[in-house]
Amino acid sequence: MNTLAHAAGPGPWIFFVPLVWAAVVLTVVTVLRRAGLRGRRGPWRPPVDDRSPIAVLGRRFASGEIDEEEYWRRISVLEEHFGRVVTAPPGKGGPV
Repeated sequence: MNTLAHAAGPGPWIFFVPLVWAAVVLTVVTVLRRAGLRGRRGPWRPPVDDRSPIAVLGRRFASGEIDEEEYWRRISVLEEHFGRVVTAPPGKGGPV
């Protein structure tokens, strides 16, 4: 029997075990991202209400019912009411 080969240690193949696990983790992450789980709303995000005042205002602006100035005037009032920080459009002054 050749006992000297076993006494030398596990050999260079031991470095492949972490590489195999890294490949498994990378494959799982890639599959989950491709499946669309990355962009879906999770339980930590509240559902979007399409009837909220901000959503209605956005739809009215997108459809052309109100102009940009009217949109920014109304959105600033709504955001102050809901406690959000108002950012002015570029070139209109205010916090950026």
